[in-house]
Amino acid sequence: MTKLVIKKPDDWHLHLRDGELLKAVLPESERHFNRALVMPNLVPPITTVAQAVRYKDQILNLLPKGSLFKPLMTLYLTEDTSISEVKLGVETDVITAIKLYPAGATTNSSSGVNNFEKIKPVLEYMANVGLPLCIHGEVTDNNVDIFDREAVFIEKILNPLRNDIPGLKTVIEHITTKTAVDYVRSENSDLAATITTHHLVINRNDILVGGIKPHYYCLPIAKREHHRLALLEAATSGETSFFLGTDSAPHVNTAKESACGCAGCFTATNSIPILAHIFEKQAALNKLEAFISINGATFYNLEPNKSFLTLSKGTSLISPNTISTIEGDITIFDPGYELYWRVL
Repeated sequence: MTKLVIKKPDDWHLHLRDGELLKAVLPESERHFNRALVMPNLVPPITTVAQAVRYKDQILNLLPKGSLFKPLMTLYLTEDTSISEVKLGVETDVITAIKLYPAGATTNSSSGVNNFEKIKPVLEYMANVGLPLCIHGEVTDNNVDIFDREAVFIEKILNPLRNDIPGLKTVIEHITTKTAVDYVRSENSDLAATITTHHLVINRNDILVGGIKPHYYCLPIAKREHHRLALLEAATSGETSFFLGTDSAPHVNTAKESACGCAGCFTATNSIPILAHIFEKQAALNKLEAFISINGATFYNLEPNKSFLTLSKGTSLISPNTISTIEGDITIFDPGYELYWRVL
């Protein structure tokens, strides 16, 4: 196959930042995606509907004339988030989901949740109205090894929480383990998971062997190879519970290449060519549209996009290694192999 036409994809987990970084990275997602679920972990975080409206307007004002790109907004869940604020977001159709960060789990998550009992009234309201909860699924206990934090979160926090609040639509974001794959498969249709581009490509050896690769460092951190293979099998299975959330996370190089580097892989530029390469290698190009264009929209009760994306396979794709911003260069994720699929 040298040509593939699919419904235009959506990105169900995207970091756009703000200010100069937003200006630089927004075109990289707008080019290939029709919708994106925008993460709220700015400084300060997006915790109110009014803040979400302002952030959405900021994004829309930067789009080129005629663009169909639609940012879908989220609220950052804190222990002080009120039901009335969430209700306002639902009734005004501003909010597509609520994002839960365990405090300290990742970039700009210090305002996140420590006491999960305090957020249960909000979660119960969300279950009643069908508003999805998107979870960064890791514990932050220093006694738990970083490579075990997703599995422990599922066992100790997520499963009891979902048992206490039946009907809560939940997305475990950027899953990294076979444990998470198996858990999603064992549950009902109220549970789904996003899988990133980079977690389908790298394992922990890619970060650490032969020297530390800061541009492969992400949270949740990449795990052993058998976990990557489990993600690959899930993504290419066509199962409706798994869909793309790139977690594309831009940081300027000075923030990545430092004594305490930031977590995040910037994949917005080349996610679609990489995914086409991966799915072809797995003899699953016929499942690519489900993973990037259908399953997520279905879970969020939205129609698939009406427009289409055409991919063509030809000579090796030549793409830039970085994009420039006023604040510094951002390195584009390198999958470590040549890409032959491109978006026309």
